[in-house]
Amino acid sequence: MRRHPFTALVAALATVLLLTGCGASSPQADTSIRGLSRPTAALSGEITIYAAASLKAAFTQLASEFEAQNPDVTIRPITYDGSSTLATQILEGAPADVFASADQKNMAKVIDGGAAGGARPFATNVLTLVVPKGNPAGITGLADLATPGLTVVLCAAEVPCGSASATLLHNAGVTPSVDSYEQNVTAVLTKVASGEADAGLVYVTDAKTTSDVETVATVGADAVVNTYPIAVLTGAKNPAAAAAFVDFVLSNDGRAVLSGLGFGSP
Repeated sequence: MRRHPFTALVAALATVLLLTGCGASSPQADTSIRGLSRPTAALSGEITIYAAASLKAAFTQLASEFEAQNPDVTIRPITYDGSSTLATQILEGAPADVFASADQKNMAKVIDGGAAGGARPFATNVLTLVVPKGNPAGITGLADLATPGLTVVLCAAEVPCGSASATLLHNAGVTPSVDSYEQNVTAVLTKVASGEADAGLVYVTDAKTTSDVETVATVGADAVVNTYPIAVLTGAKNPAAAAAFVDFVLSNDGRAVLSGLGFGSP
């Protein structure tokens, strides 16, 4: 039986539409329809990081490894200082992408001030009593820090290591004879290592960075734990790369670097 010309035309159009529909079900089209993410562009640009002084050894290594994995990203020289100092600078508008604090208190200030939307804990640390190599003053424990004439240096109260030191000494019932309060833990370590001070309290991770100091048994230190949080700042100029760095710090690779330097897990 012959088909009417109009009927043949309709059949041909239906075939074209069917083939077009089949083409739309290709893997590439399915990705779009299902809402699956497409490959993202490689990270690039610069990252500015503010980090607690006690993180210097760790973040120097972490930054190097991150750049090796992301060759189009440059991490600017990291700013290290007491967390309270860094928090103040950030709240005053310092142009940073990432902030890593040595305590949750100073991170909370940054979050409450609107400079960060939230933070993630990535490490813990505890204090230890350090003396110059050879222990010339013969210090045996925290109680000796109350000895008149002994030169003792501690972190300032507003700095995480200073707050932890105050708690540790209070728990031990010791009122130390303090010669000076320093802005960050690095300054305390430097004075003890150089022999300017007979003793000081620093993080166990800092004590591992130099052979110019010795550690002394510090009873009660394990009960005073600092938790370190990290955050991408709301004013970050490179939020994608900043978030990738934070993820790297929290990754197995980042964890390996931190644990290798003596940091605990949060």
